[in-house]
Amino acid sequence: MFTERYVNDELQEWLIPKESFKPYPAIEDREPWDSLPESTRHRWISAGEQYLGYSWPTLPAVLYMDFVRNGNRTRYQDIYFNRREALAKLVIAECMENSGRFVDEIINGVWSICEESYWVVPAHKSISLKSAGDPLPDVSDQVIDLFAAETGALLAWTHYLLGSRLERESRIVTDRIRLEMKRRILDPFLERDDFWWMGLGDRKNVNNWNPWIHSNCITAFLLMEEDAHRRVQGIQKSLHSLDSFMNIHHSDGGCDEGPGYWGRAGASLFDCLEMLYMASDGRINVYGEPLVKEIGRYIYRAHISGNNYVNFADGDAKLSIEADVVYRFGLRIDDPRMAALGASAFESGRGGKPKRLSLLRAIPALFNERELALAAQKSEPPFVRDVWMDGIEVMTAREREGSDRGLFLAAKGGHNHESHNHNDVGHFIVYADGKPFLIDIGVEEYTSKTFSPRRYEIWTMQSVYHNLPTVEGVHQQAGRPFAASDVKYHCGDELAGLTLDISKAYPLEAGIEQWKRSYMLHRSADDHFIEIVENFKLRHESKDIMLSLMTVCSPQLGGGGFITLQNAEGDKLQLEYDDSVLEAASERIEVEDHRLRQVWGDELFRIVLKAKAPASEGTWTTRIRQL
Repeated sequence: MFTERYVNDELQEWLIPKESFKPYPAIEDREPWDSLPESTRHRWISAGEQYLGYSWPTLPAVLYMDFVRNGNRTRYQDIYFNRREALAKLVIAECMENSGRFVDEIINGVWSICEESYWVVPAHKSISLKSAGDPLPDVSDQVIDLFAAETGALLAWTHYLLGSRLERESRIVTDRIRLEMKRRILDPFLERDDFWWMGLGDRKNVNNWNPWIHSNCITAFLLMEEDAHRRVQGIQKSLHSLDSFMNIHHSDGGCDEGPGYWGRAGASLFDCLEMLYMASDGRINVYGEPLVKEIGRYIYRAHISGNNYVNFADGDAKLSIEADVVYRFGLRIDDPRMAALGASAFESGRGGKPKRLSLLRAIPALFNERELALAAQKSEPPFVRDVWMDGIEVMTAREREGSDRGLFLAAKGGHNHESHNHNDVGHFIVYADGKPFLIDIGVEEYTSKTFSPRRYEIWTMQSVYHNLPTVEGVHQQAGRPFAASDVKYHCGDELAGLTLDISKAYPLEAGIEQWKRSYMLHRSADDHFIEIVENFKLRHESKDIMLSLMTVCSPQLGGGGFITLQNAEGDKLQLEYDDSVLEAASERIEVEDHRLRQVWGDELFRIVLKAKAPASEGTWTTRIRQL
């Protein structure tokens, strides 16, 4: 898409020269900064004041070694990210106030970050082959991961916004920024083609790393590269590599990494496109491309209600989207529903605070705040009634368009080699009035095990802890061949449903010849319910056949084929099953992981519906109604 249109001789003419490129006002351009709402100015100045007299924490080598020694990645990363957040807040505070009060701490922050031996975090050190097997990085091999690129963009924006102010104190500060940017970001980006996230070598299955890194490297080249030829080379290479990201998408634009990663996949693509659009006076413009539009629309198609999103794959069920990014992306692709989701998140405060402060997003959000606030006053989330993304094989359905009241169903087919994969082919979730009842647990805090060959030892990755069947104790298996087949979607005013065969998602020792699942949301005028039908055939009779159902609600097993799920607010769902062939049990799971506790609280439950007698085939039906 990009290479064929923009990697050509005209690109040098289209790009605004570095000295003329002014995407946002620098500190000397006072009128835009001084005219920001007083509440905004106060908020950011107060945020910067927290770091006056800041004792910049050290990053000792042994903390870097944690990841290899014991799998811990947070002790190092917490300090690493705190340093960068401090600098970003100080930069914005000084731009707001323009008094010089924050400059010394900004110099301290710039200097301390430039003095770090390595900007690549320990969990990503494997991108450098030179230090393979060693707990410390080889500093002669400066490579680019997500956060080296983020660091580069942070320093690029600091230089762009405050360069002249810093040089009043010492020209060495800006010299140091340029030196470190060149050796850690600009040179490696131009000279290396072997970073897997570029998609330029044998590995083509890139993920969110591609646009996320490119959004920061594009920023670095546009703001920092003095040589006009190298600047164009950097943009050309970015465009060529971004094609690899576009090529992994089906025409539906679906993000198989889930909405939690869309913020650094599709939304980072938008960051790239915006910087290129501004740097070319609109000549680089692909917002009319159908695939770009579909990639944007994914985020509202995965929206359930409030901060609840369909969280298949890694990611949390509760998500605070970056309201301004979603709003501006919606405007660019001329999609009022996407813009409305962003604006409504801003109005309700659901936009929340991003996990890590990025000046690439914070600065445009500052200057767009008034417009977004006005749009928010008349915006509601779109609450799309029916969604079918045939590429990633995800459906969602709710009772009515434009409302989160009533039942909500989401189900997936796909395969077990997706990015941030869980072994979950055929999994589904159920919400009612926007609240979770049958859930996707999500993912624990990342450790060295998460992205290692031992990933599927983690319980949250296993099919037995998703809403799926298990036969003979055999779980689904990871890999591209373990996939759904015979997938059929249908939708009408009174019924939306998905049917698929999940037998191929299990290894041969499960003995499954066929396991067809049907997921249906019935929404006729007189009856609303969800129906899940299991139609299975095994190679041999088995006495060990069961269904797992994960819930955040304490199940009340009342007998007679009924289970009641009641949440903390008193809302209830009723599950109906055939107790002549199935017996029900439940187990409480204490949530020990910090990340999961933030989403679900202290406990989760697993309901098990188990065959009462040995069988080689059968049809089981579960119905779910709102009480």
